[in-house]
Amino acid sequence: MKNKLNHLIASKYFSFFVTVLLFAILYGAGIAMYKGFMRPQVFLNLFIDNAALIIVTVGITFTLIIAGIDLSVGAVLALVCMVLAWLLANTGLPVGLCVLLVMVMGTVFGAAQGYIISKFDLQPFIITLAGMFFCRGLTAVISQDTIQIENPTWVALASYRVDLGVGFVSIGAIVALLTIVVAAIVLGYTKFGRTVFAIGGSESSSALMGLPVFRTKVMVYAISGFCSSLGGLAYSLIMLTGYNLHGLGMEMDAIASSVIGGTLLTGGVGFIPGALVGVLIQGVILTFISFQGTLSAWWTKIVVGALLCVFIIMQAFITEQKSKLSSKSSMEDSSEPPVQPTPSGAGS
Repeated sequence: MKNKLNHLIASKYFSFFVTVLLFAILYGAGIAMYKGFMRPQVFLNLFIDNAALIIVTVGITFTLIIAGIDLSVGAVLALVCMVLAWLLANTGLPVGLCVLLVMVMGTVFGAAQGYIISKFDLQPFIITLAGMFFCRGLTAVISQDTIQIENPTWVALASYRVDLGVGFVSIGAIVALLTIVVAAIVLGYTKFGRTVFAIGGSESSSALMGLPVFRTKVMVYAISGFCSSLGGLAYSLIMLTGYNLHGLGMEMDAIASSVIGGTLLTGGVGFIPGALVGVLIQGVILTFISFQGTLSAWWTKIVVGALLCVFIIMQAFITEQKSKLSSKSSMEDSSEPPVQPTPSGAGS
């Protein structure tokens, strides 16, 4: 029984199961405490309100899996909102072209960060921190005031709702769920996804095996930039403004959500559905606060901070269990007696 429990704890899905269980407990507690909590629309609102964070968390999960990090995601999101608002307010460009321009901008910026990190073997923390300052400053240079988005097409997209029978979801929520599905398929069923995990496990070993380490790392940061841009579009559909403080601190929320969802900060392990549940846990806590009515929204940060500490400790425990099981397996293999060769005349 103890051996089975140790193998369960060492499983790469153990953190995900704990995260899902925690979400179920929190949501069940909400239903027990507040009558309106059980309405289907309350659950759907978790996706609507957190669409941008879900998308950004997907991008940052890719970087965490390769043992990197991207601190610029919140600033890129703000820059995308600002540039989109400025283009729609001051140019006659079609909405589709404006969207394409900001998407390319974010993706190229992410790829540039990945290139610098990989080419010069620099710490991603420092490079993406510089990228965060650059994008946040550039956003303020464009405008220190709020730019309202009044384009009829964009306003119509922002107000559009998809009826599911039991409730509705927004365009941003649908995009976020599609992003989750695509990312899960890419990481789980493609050669690129296997290479990402291999680099996170050991970059030097991956290079010795002939895997395209440099190209993959650049692509990972390009994906993070792409998700930041896509998250910026989802965020602008909610806010309908460009503002230099949009997305402030979102990079920390995304990292926390990914880690709570089972991504190891040391790299090599990550689960996209877990990252989604990590975001939903933050959403449930905020929903608790809104139903309660008197608590400050800062309690979300306090609870998430505590959960993050718990999950990091749990990750360390899981890693230790894996090491013990690996050592035990090696000792059992080495203790087996060598197979004696059969004499040529045996059995005759």
